[in-house]
Amino acid sequence: MEDKLKRIYIPMTETGFYILYCLQEENHGYNIGLQVKQMTGGEISISPGTMYGTLSKMEKDGLIAFVKEEEKRKFYCITELGNEILQLELTRIERLYKNSKGEILGGKNE
Repeated sequence: MEDKLKRIYIPMTETGFYILYCLQEENHGYNIGLQVKQMTGGEISISPGTMYGTLSKMEKDGLIAFVKEEEKRKFYCITELGNEILQLELTRIERLYKNSKGEILGGKNE
């Protein structure tokens, strides 16, 4: 994987993370927005401009791929590169969580 892409996407914005996460299965922008609202209890709402700008950038960078168009909706899916980036981000988030709970220091925050 290119180090340049790592620097661009890691750490990932919440918006980028949720979009990539939702594209582990074939999906389109409008549905991704609905899923993110549901997953976050309405705390995160992705505007159409942010959604389609992010999808376009991720497609250009090879993290997602266009699959098909149905009823004017473009469907995308995560690529191998996108999955690699997503796994790096999940590992980073998990490390942050463990550190915040003191699991790295033997269960104690010192």
